[in-house]
Amino acid sequence: MKLLKIGWFVLSTVLLCNSCDEGKLTENKFRSGDLMIRISEIEIDSNYLDQYIAILKEESEASVRSEPGVISIYPMYRKDAPAEIRILEIYANKEAYESHLQTPHFKHYKAATLEMVRSLKLIDMEAIDPAVMPVIFHKMKQ
Repeated sequence: MKLLKIGWFVLSTVLLCNSCDEGKLTENKFRSGDLMIRISEIEIDSNYLDQYIAILKEESEASVRSEPGVISIYPMYRKDAPAEIRILEIYANKEAYESHLQTPHFKHYKAATLEMVRSLKLIDMEAIDPAVMPVIFHKMKQ
């Protein structure tokens, strides 16, 4: 019984230490000066909205899950105009973005939605306080 208690204590300590270091790993892994941040403003033909959203959700999930340099592909729509999509894209660096463009899931998204898009505007951004980004994303895990 005593050995079991010691085992649980050691396991709990290891898990606690790993969770505390996670924010530090995120901070060190991505240098804020290298980040590529973009907002995509997309207007969709409302006849294709449901189909477009399904394809976009598939693409954004695959990108964040499978590409280490993709920090965020966060799609949203305007409440008063659902066919006006905005995507917050954050990449570790320009190379991660360029790599993303070559993935099968991104190429499928582009080809499958080409006729659905009425307009596309890509706006490159700079973070005002990049040091807070690891804190924001860490909070999402809680």
